[in-house]
Amino acid sequence: MNPNRDQIEANLRLHVDRLAGLIGPRTLQKPKTIQATIGYIEGQWAKMGHTNDRECYDALGDKATNLIVEQPGSKRPDEIVLLGAHYDTVWTTPGADDNASAVAVLLEVSRLLREHTGRRTACYVTFACEEPPYFMDSMGSQHHARQSRQRGDNIIGMLCLEMVGYYSLHQGSQAIPPGIPKVLHRFFPQRGNFLAAVGNMPSWKLCWQFRRGFKRGTRRMPLFSICLPEKINEIRLSDNSSFWDQGYPALMLTDTSFLRNPNYHQATDTPETLDYPRMTEVTLGVAAAMRRLLR
Repeated sequence: MNPNRDQIEANLRLHVDRLAGLIGPRTLQKPKTIQATIGYIEGQWAKMGHTNDRECYDALGDKATNLIVEQPGSKRPDEIVLLGAHYDTVWTTPGADDNASAVAVLLEVSRLLREHTGRRTACYVTFACEEPPYFMDSMGSQHHARQSRQRGDNIIGMLCLEMVGYYSLHQGSQAIPPGIPKVLHRFFPQRGNFLAAVGNMPSWKLCWQFRRGFKRGTRRMPLFSICLPEKINEIRLSDNSSFWDQGYPALMLTDTSFLRNPNYHQATDTPETLDYPRMTEVTLGVAAAMRRLLR
């Protein structure tokens, strides 16, 4: 594959600009913003030739909607690899990094793999209601994971894109989760120039497979991959935890959120603060990892 990095970067910029710049804060308390967001995502998928389904459910008395694209596998269609990202924000922020960056990467990965038929089924899901007041029980990912378990879906790996657009080359720009013992701090990066792939302990095999695939897609983007006990609360703060709760292996793919980005949940989380060349490398790495997992 010979990726057109310029085209990927231009598309990522467009997606973030439309979601965070034009639409802005995306919350059920502002129904028009959610309708516009759903319309944008579905419109982009339609341009790619994807057909999506809507998965609707009740979220604290309001109608919430997950959006789903499935590409059935050729040999083992019952085995599912799911790539997901939440599209909502808290009301205080336009949410460029949190989480337009992740939706943008998800859209681009689904475009790059549009013609790819793996042996396993690829599933792309944009989730509603990851943010408070819906976190935890009313999250779109909680609903989807519970429904998947009830159906008996065989999700062999879930990849959660959670804030993937903010990077810094400065020493000391990367904080370490408070739950990590100080004796281990020297093993953690202190410069926020990497993507993290974080699993719980049972997801170690998925973490290893993801790392091998990601590295085939890009040599330009540093990847820090690790599996940690769930008692370290910071690793449970996104949609990956919904799938852990149902016994599925899952990873959070992240720029580490508030451990790096000073604009977290602020009005300053705007499109111009993101690093689109590095997001391009994330896109290529995730697409390559999906190919490996789908084979």
